[in-house]
Order: sequence, then C-alpha cells, then structure tokens
Amino acid sequence: MDNPRIRHFWPLALTAVLLALPTAAVIYSPTLYRMFCAYTGYGGAVKRAVAPKAAEVTSDKTITVAFDANVAPPLKWSFEPGQRSVTVKFGAPTKVYYRAKNLSDHTIVARAVFNVTPYQAASYFFKVQCFCFTNERLGPGESAEMPLIFYVDPHMLKDKDAQSVSTITLSYTFYEQKNLTPAEVAAARDLAAASREKDAALAKASTATYENDAPRQ
Repeated sequence: MDNPRIRHFWPLALTAVLLALPTAAVIYSPTLYRMFCAYTGYGGAVKRAVAPKAAEVTSDKTITVAFDANVAPPLKWSFEPGQRSVTVKFGAPTKVYYRAKNLSDHTIVARAVFNVTPYQAASYFFKVQCFCFTNERLGPGESAEMPLIFYVDPHMLKDKDAQSVSTITLSYTFYEQKNLTPAEVAAARDLAAASREKDAALAKASTATYENDAPRQ
C-alpha cells in the first residue's frame, strides 16, 4: 500500500542533498563547485566586467552594502569586516577590507565561501577575485588584512525585481581544512603576504577585472 510519508520523503531528501552540495563543493573543491554551477545553473554563469572609472560614474543613486564575517567551528580564527557597511553610488568602485587572525599556537589552513543577499540583487554585485575558493594559510598568531574592491551595476535600477532593494549584504564564512599533508599546508596561499601584495597591486592598477559568481538561486 502506498504510504504518504514514504512518498514525500524522497523529494524532500533530494532537495536537502541538492541544497547541501554547493557549500560542500566550495569547501572541498572550488573546481567542482564551478562545474556544479555550470551543469545545474545554480548561481548562473560567472560574469566578468571592468568597472567604470570614478569620473565615468554618472548615477547619483546610492545603495548600502553591508559586510558579514563568520568562522565555522572548530576554526580558531577571528574574522571580521573592517567596516560594517558603506553607502556607495551605483557603478562606483569601492575598496573595503576584511581582517583575519589565527588565534591558535599552530599554523592553520582555511577556505572561505561567500554569498550575496538578497538574491534578486546578487547578479548586479561585482568584485575583484579575493580570498575565496583557495586554501589560505595563517601561522600561529598571524593576522591578515584582505582588500576587496566592488561595485554595484547600475542596471539593477532598471530591474523591477531588484530596484527596490536598499541594502546588499556580502557574507563570508571560513572553514578549516583538516587532514592536510605538510606539502598541502606549504602549498596553501600565504594569506598575510598575498593580501599585502594584492593591496599594493590594486593601488597601482588603473583598471581591474571584476567577477560576479555569487549564488543566485
């Protein structure tokens, strides 16, 4: 006899698995995550663009961008945005910072995932590739200040589903990468040094390539 509970269990279980796959894929394999997005349409395709120069920004409309930072237990790092929010003009490139510190007495490797909410505005948020999708290494007591430049596409103002959004939130979560070999730890990116180099390069560059690869479903 058909049992309604059993009949409804499998669709719910499949939904739970599909929702869990993107985060798991990012944590353990950035390449797998991008393949997953390409195959399923989750998050849409990665879009790249060059931001307009400050002098080319013509819109007087503004939007607030809020910043969130989290660490997943048992990661012994502190992680916080340098600013809780900024109000910016549409199309204007804006630099902000995130800060991380290893609170332990040993080297730790971690990897960050991010999302942009609300999702109807996520496709208009562009940022330089920063500290996502890669293994990042901090030594005991070491800290890093990670630069991030972003802009919000003015085309959002013409989207009836997104034009009423007044605040966009960018959120990151770091996950510890466990059971790594000494070679894998050594191969992880030196987060402090790489962040300083990135900041210096961004300060000198006249243009930068921005990406939009936030989950949008």
